[in-house]
Amino acid sequence: MASVDTWRLGDGGGGAFQPYLDSLRQELQQRDPALLSVAVALLAVLLTLVFWKFVWSRKSSQRAVLLAGLCDSGKTLLFVRLLTGHYRDTQTSITDSSAVYKVNNNRGNSLTLIDLPGHESLRLQFLDRFKSSARAVVFVVDSAAFQREVKDVAEFLYQVLIDSMGLKNTPSFLIACNKQDIAMAKSAKLIQQQLEKELNTLRVTRSAAPSTLDSSSTTPAQLGKKGKDFEFSQLPLKVEFLECSAKGGRGGTGSADIQDLEKWLAKIA
Repeated sequence: MASVDTWRLGDGGGGAFQPYLDSLRQELQQRDPALLSVAVALLAVLLTLVFWKFVWSRKSSQRAVLLAGLCDSGKTLLFVRLLTGHYRDTQTSITDSSAVYKVNNNRGNSLTLIDLPGHESLRLQFLDRFKSSARAVVFVVDSAAFQREVKDVAEFLYQVLIDSMGLKNTPSFLIACNKQDIAMAKSAKLIQQQLEKELNTLRVTRSAAPSTLDSSSTTPAQLGKKGKDFEFSQLPLKVEFLECSAKGGRGGTGSADIQDLEKWLAKIA
């Protein structure tokens, strides 16, 4: 058995309990050294279990999935389709919408979907409000309008990525290339390549710009690796891409193509 004098509680806050442990050690040493070893070992196990329960409960409390993107990217229709399975005409919102989403997996988990406003004057404000509770971010792109909106998409995406990297618990990150039912829609691969090029240019001009990061964050306002062309693979969080269509065919009367999105949500739940 390890010497009691050299025992210390492992990483997880042992210093806060040290005075109590020293007092307990002195009292037990006057009685039975063997009993002291057993008591301290049991206390170590108990405190470790309490610590990990705290960490797990904190992670489990992050159940929000933020739907972010520009106006008219299809965020709200995706929100409605995921919750109801039905098509509904939507309009630009000036506030958030949230609802509990039952994940399609064997564990019966649920997530809270939060549809953030896409208007330029509001989106960063609402991102800042909800980002600390984010388990995941789904950044929605209008694949049909992407060619003319690429600069605006990249600018907003830049800020969302910077903020996500600054969180203590980095969220899962998905770029959903929506409106694939439209003939002129760009593929997820092409969108990824063009976003990497645009972000590579943006990081030079935006690296010194103020961020909405938490004050406790140590993440620099810089994406990727210096001296190398930007790629999503350089980020400390995994960014995934998929194609989807919230509207579906036949003017919205057909089935939506969101199965891959549903599978992704089930995976991260």
